[in-house]
Amino acid sequence: MLDQALEVFWRLGYEGATVADLTEATGLSATSLYAAFDSKEGLYRRVLAHYREGPGAGTFRALQEEPTARAGFERVLREAARNFTRRKHPPGCMVSTAVLRCAEAHRPVAELVTSLRLSSLEAFRERLARAVEEGELPSGTDPAVLARYFGTLLQGMSVQAADGATEADLLALVEVAMRAWDGGDGRPRAK
Repeated sequence: MLDQALEVFWRLGYEGATVADLTEATGLSATSLYAAFDSKEGLYRRVLAHYREGPGAGTFRALQEEPTARAGFERVLREAARNFTRRKHPPGCMVSTAVLRCAEAHRPVAELVTSLRLSSLEAFRERLARAVEEGELPSGTDPAVLARYFGTLLQGMSVQAADGATEADLLALVEVAMRAWDGGDGRPRAK
């Protein structure tokens, strides 16, 4: 049921998804939906948690599993290019483009989504700070600024996928970003 609701929210956004859309997709009656989740917002919060444990979990896994920050960020971007353009779900990232603007009544939902985006930036900053400490990146590197760069790139890729960019289009951006990491010439920077 959460997968079906996720697809509706991803495709239509929080404000665009109606209770009728959600009941049709999940097979729940409105009464059952409200009994299980208290509200549309309650369901959305559960769906966002489900997303972060499923399709959205790859970002955090990549940063933890890869032996270097460079490899982690390259994997994050490559997987995003593939996932943002998959046909099995709406294009882009559900969190990157969710609730950017909304009615004042939905401000708590927008603040939740903002906190999710900020937690991704913090994970980026932490991994980049570790890369500086370990000597992978030069000591003058500002992890917070570099984290925002990668966050901006990832969010921009999401928007471009929603606008019709292909996986190849997005992978070309990954190549540019990784050349920049290497100093622009494809070779690792001197430390």
